[in-house]
Formats: sequence, structure tokens, C-alpha cells
Amino acid sequence: MPKVFGFVPVRCGSKSIPFKNGKNFCGKPLVYWVVKALHDAASVDRVVVATDCNELEALVNGFGLAKVEVYRRSEENARDHSSTESVMMEYLRQSQSEGQDVMILAQATSPLTGSEDIERALKLLRSGEKDSLLSVVRTKRFFWTEDGVAVNYNPAERPRRQDFSGQLMENGAFYINTVANILRDHNRLSGSIGVYEMLEYTAVEIDEESDWLVAEQLMRKHQTYQKPAHTIKLLMMDVDGVLTDAGMYYSEKGDELKKFNTHDGKGIELLRGKGVKTAIITSENTEIVARRARKLKIDHLHQGVQNKLEVAEEICRKESVGWHEVAYIGDDINDLDVLRKVGLPACPANALETVRQVPGILHLTRSGGSGAVRELVTYILETYQYG
Repeated sequence: MPKVFGFVPVRCGSKSIPFKNGKNFCGKPLVYWVVKALHDAASVDRVVVATDCNELEALVNGFGLAKVEVYRRSEENARDHSSTESVMMEYLRQSQSEGQDVMILAQATSPLTGSEDIERALKLLRSGEKDSLLSVVRTKRFFWTEDGVAVNYNPAERPRRQDFSGQLMENGAFYINTVANILRDHNRLSGSIGVYEMLEYTAVEIDEESDWLVAEQLMRKHQTYQKPAHTIKLLMMDVDGVLTDAGMYYSEKGDELKKFNTHDGKGIELLRGKGVKTAIITSENTEIVARRARKLKIDHLHQGVQNKLEVAEEICRKESVGWHEVAYIGDDINDLDVLRKVGLPACPANALETVRQVPGILHLTRSGGSGAVRELVTYILETYQYG
């Protein structure tokens, strides 16, 4: 009997968003959502994640999803110029898949895909006379050529949106075809092609940072997703470049000054109201930071620290919290060890590139000293289970 399997190609490399597929999206790595949708579809027998990356392999194996397996794609088919078809062909040529088996190519950059979409699309393909199928959305936008010619409507008789049928647009979520067809035509689609129409909001594909922000808002508005079973019980923070703008200010008398953000202070107060402990760990040692910590009622203040990981471990022991229950926000290389350890790593928009590439790190849109901590607090309260 023909089998159905999902195929999700993901790479470590990404030009627009570093380590995109492993980056934290609504509390989980981006790749998790499509893999989970395929896994939960009853008609799907197994899910193959094709990657070139140790970090992504570890993340996928950590999902604990029984149907999911990792395939290590070749370096040749994991380059910037490599096509999706090339890795599909590589896998099919070495796999034990039969010609009539059905492959669902699903894109990690479309996290709004649901298991119900997968099931309905498979049912549609099986009930018709189509050889392959792709997902689309209906758009009611008016299109023009560069020469000023209307493509899909008559400008002299401009229709109202409610009277306009619109056009179907490929949304990149998934493509379904048989193994035999793919091997024959070297293409994800072939023969007589059918379409499965998804809801309009699923048109978003994550290619740029702005797409990421839009997709997270759409996920929270439209999709029912399970919040992490645990909560964040401890927030740890660096100071310079996180709670401040990383600037060094001096008065005429030589006094050092720092600029803090009141919105961050309110965020820390909101966390405290949910019972979340807070800590500051910094390599600097100033009275300014001590005063700010007292004002914010920070539970643990450690200044002049050379090894932040050792201090973070000690705080976790004192508070009896696991690493998965800890959030840390940092911006420089001396934060890396802690960022790689905690359950929710985060960095301000102005963090060093090395920091931004930490697997699963949450890239905030605000810079240090400009509300980055408040943005992280908002994310924690919206994503995890409180109240």
C-alpha cells in the first residue's frame, strides 16, 4: 500500500535571518510548527527533515515526535544556490520509497500550515484526477505590468472587493506529488496540477525580519497552538547594551553616567507580579547599576563577573529552577555561554552578529536601552502560561 511522507528541507545558513529555521517562533524553533503539522496529520506515515546542520538535527530530535526522522543532506545540496529539487532528488534516490508513495514537500517558512490543511489537501488529491497539488491563497489585489497594463481587472470598471473573485497565488506552504512523478520530471509538481486553497492569512512566508513579526502576530490571532507547558521563572540580564544603550557618558567632573529605560523598569515590575525572579549579571562594577537594581527590586545582582555561566548556575541552584525555565538577554560575546544554555535566549536588535546566531535565540526589534527588555517581557507573558 502506498505510503505518505512529509519532507522538510532546512539549512543552517540563511542570509536574511541568521539560523532562521532554528530561531524561536512563538515559543518553539521555527521548523517545529510545520514538522508538528505533518506529524499530527493522521494520513502521514513519517516525516523526514533534511538538514546539513548539527544544531538543527539536535533541535528536531529534541521534539520527541515519533514519526519524525532526520536525513543529513549533502553539503553540495545545502549551499545558497542549491535548489529544493536537488535535495529532494538526493533523498529519493537513496531512500526505500516506492514509486506510488506520496511525498509532501513542506516549507518551514510557512509555520501557519495546520495538520487539517495537510489532511484536506491529501483527500482532495485522492478524490480527483490530478497528478500533483500545491497550496494557494486567494488574493484580491489588483495587478499591473511595468508598462501600465492592468493584469486581472478592467480599470474602467473597477470592481468592489466583495464582487471581485481575485486570483489564486502560490503561498509556498506545501506541494504534493508521487515519488515516481518527481523522479521522472525532477520537479515537485508535474502532470495535471491541482490546487488546495488555504485561508488568506497563510500567504505570509518568512524571508525577512518584517515577515517574522507579521507571522508571529498572525499565529497568535488565528492559530490554536499549545503554549509551553512550563513557565519562565527567572529572567537574567546583562547591563551595557541591554538595560542601557551601550554608550559611555561622562560628566565634566569625570563621573560615569548610564542611560536606562523606564519602560524596561515597568516590564520588570510586571514580571515580578507574576512571581518571576530577576537577576543582573555584569562584568562592570558601578554604584549606578547597584542603585538601578535596588530601584527595580532585582532579586540577584552580580557585578564584576568574569564567568557569567558560573554565576548563572549558582542563581539557578538557589532558586531551584531548571535551565528550560530561564530567560537571558545579552548582546556581546561574554553572554554566549549563558545564552546557549537557557531555555529562552534573547538579544537586542543591536547585538553583535555572533550573538544573533545563537541557535533558537529570540531576535528583539528594539535596541538595548530602548525597550528591549520590555519587549522580551511582553513576549514571555504572551507566550508562556501565566495567570
